[in-house]
Amino acid sequence: MSEAGGRILLIDDEEVVLDSCRAILEGSEYEVLAATGGAEGLEELRRGAPDLVFVDLKMPGMSGMEVLDAIRAIDPTIVCVVFTGFASIALAVEAMQRGARDFLPKPFTPDDFRAMIRRGLEWRRLVVEAAALRQEREALRENFAAIVSHELRSPLGAIQQNLFVLLKELSGVVSEDQQRRLERMSSRLSDLLALVNRWLRGFSVDFSNLRESFGEVAIAGPVAEAVESARAEATRKAVEIEVEADSEAVVWGDAGTLTEALLNVIGNAVKYSREGGRVQVSAVRRDEKVVVSVTDTGVGIPEADLPHLFDAFYRGQAASSGVGGAGIGLAVTRRIVEAHGGTITATSDPGRGSTFVIALPALGTPAASEGTPSGQVSKGEAG
Repeated sequence: MSEAGGRILLIDDEEVVLDSCRAILEGSEYEVLAATGGAEGLEELRRGAPDLVFVDLKMPGMSGMEVLDAIRAIDPTIVCVVFTGFASIALAVEAMQRGARDFLPKPFTPDDFRAMIRRGLEWRRLVVEAAALRQEREALRENFAAIVSHELRSPLGAIQQNLFVLLKELSGVVSEDQQRRLERMSSRLSDLLALVNRWLRGFSVDFSNLRESFGEVAIAGPVAEAVESARAEATRKAVEIEVEADSEAVVWGDAGTLTEALLNVIGNAVKYSREGGRVQVSAVRRDEKVVVSVTDTGVGIPEADLPHLFDAFYRGQAASSGVGGAGIGLAVTRRIVEAHGGTITATSDPGRGSTFVIALPALGTPAASEGTPSGQVSKGEAG
């Protein structure tokens, strides 16, 4: 935000409105800019970088709605308030869709105007802080991979290599007990390196270019591979996995990363299931979506944890069950699903189980065909 109380831009073709607003704010801590039209207002905005903009909807030339569109394109963190004498529900909805934060109907009192300014500037402060936090998080994500790689993976890899050599050189020399301890050390190092690699996977992999490798994928394939990978742990815990996959449910995507995403979800379902439990996996086409649902009869997820499940490193109260994990798998899954234009959601009944639902654009729909190579005909579109 700007210094002092904040910078306010007023855009209205009525001079009397501008004069009355200036009079209300005279002697205040706010810096006030004013313009009598949309184009002039945008010029002032570019020069003055306001925190809060009041814009009239009914103006000759450039309308208030067009001004809202332009402001959102220039800087979406600028808070916009619309004042008008022609307020209606339809108008309010359209203005909100175009970025307006609130309405101030004409005529308004000085107290109404001051109160709206306070609310608008507080909202601006929150928006700016949220944007800064997002930037910090992105910077952390970008730097984390390099830090982990240089400060952790490299020395751990060197230690592991030396242990491999020692195990070979000392074979037949050390006692059986010493040999077992060396092997346990090597095993623990492998586990730690695997954990570091999962961290790197969660932070450093750029899924934005994944579409370059997309092709037709019958979702039953990745489902079957993910289930097969989770089968060993399921057998150990006597967890039954039931699968229903529609062979006609096809998406435009990358089979390898889709398998990884599904394994993260199915593997978690098995991991958090009680012995003798059941995991149900369903993959079907519903209208323009291919929907994969994974339901377990496990420990469930507390309501407070649900909003954070797909955040990197987040491990909620379910971790108290004693099941280990780094809190990376679901974060990677969300990024893979979003790279495919889909969504992932979770619901749970604590103590009785959870359901994860992945919805992907079905092949042949506009959302799925967006990344299809030029000239290629999607299944269902030919003939």
